[in-house]
Amino acid sequence: MKLVVQVKLLPTPEQAAALEATLHAVNTAADLVSAVAFDQRCFRNYDLRQHTYDRIKAECGLAAQAAQHVIKKVADAYRTLHANLRAGNLGAPGTQRRTKAGSRPITFRPDAAQPYDDRCLSWQMQARTVSLWTTRGRLKNVAFTGSTEQLTTLAACRKGESDLVHRDGGWYLYATCEIPDVPLTAPQGFLGVDLGIANIATTATTSGDGTRHSGKALNAVRHRNRELRRRLQAKRTKSAKRLLKRRRRKEARFAADTNHTIAKQIVTEAERTGQGIALEDLQGIRDRVRLRKPQRVTLHSWSFHQLGSFIAYKARRAGIAVVHVDPAHTSQQCSACGHTERANRPDQETFRCTSCGFAEHADVNAARNIAARGVAGWAVSHAA
Repeated sequence: MKLVVQVKLLPTPEQAAALEATLHAVNTAADLVSAVAFDQRCFRNYDLRQHTYDRIKAECGLAAQAAQHVIKKVADAYRTLHANLRAGNLGAPGTQRRTKAGSRPITFRPDAAQPYDDRCLSWQMQARTVSLWTTRGRLKNVAFTGSTEQLTTLAACRKGESDLVHRDGGWYLYATCEIPDVPLTAPQGFLGVDLGIANIATTATTSGDGTRHSGKALNAVRHRNRELRRRLQAKRTKSAKRLLKRRRRKEARFAADTNHTIAKQIVTEAERTGQGIALEDLQGIRDRVRLRKPQRVTLHSWSFHQLGSFIAYKARRAGIAVVHVDPAHTSQQCSACGHTERANRPDQETFRCTSCGFAEHADVNAARNIAARGVAGWAVSHAA
């Protein structure tokens, strides 16, 4: 499986200036290539190279390999744009958003990421330094750092391109690594995972006790951030807009860190008990559910897809089976007798079966139902 490892660069001021000048040059070249592609309706990598390769080398001072990466970056950007237009992700034909996206060339930020291959960048793992091409010549002995796990993975599995990224004043390399596949272990039952808002994740087996990962603290942070965004948006000044961008990135990092922590705990529990993981297939849930306005705000700011994807890839690395099940009525079905009725769940926390009288926390009951569906799904998919 492919995995992206992020390491932080520790350049000197002179090295940082060279890196900044390089990003500005390659993204100026990318804007030039994009304008040519849009005007001539020429979006294939090979065709763009015929039209722009010599020009951006001469005008922007790029090396041969860097120029080819710029052209490929532009071609990939247009391929993504056209795929989104075909899929309707930018709105229906005639809408303002779709018209705006398709009526002008793609532009690149001055500090947008730039890909490097092994001809432009070399790693010295023992010294923890890299050597990379810049418009001011080859930079050598640029120090980098990362966690022990990141550096071990990088040394053993790095393969392919690395992206140079400038973010919030820091310099990073995103390196692609090819992780060997771990054989799946036959699960001894399944751990059901119910994703929610009051409790971000609740885990339970078909008959065991549940573990709840409370979302109270996370929702309090989201509420505070929402109020800060509202006040900044009301100011409508340039400084307020800069602060809004900074806060958006900070909130995204906070949510990702929280999801990584919860996913790691769930995968560790499944690995310790020798069980697989059953997840709800929540694709399209935002379009299916009908909620009051305050609940909609919370739902649409909840990164449940990210948490599910984190659980899935961490489980895959550990050789743990993952199945996705139909989430319909898991919160209304009794995990003891199977009776399904809306009245079984009188409020957010309570589950009390109107048929057999079984009572449990609602999220734990839902997680047990998900675990049972995981067992059934695994049996069907692996039937002899």
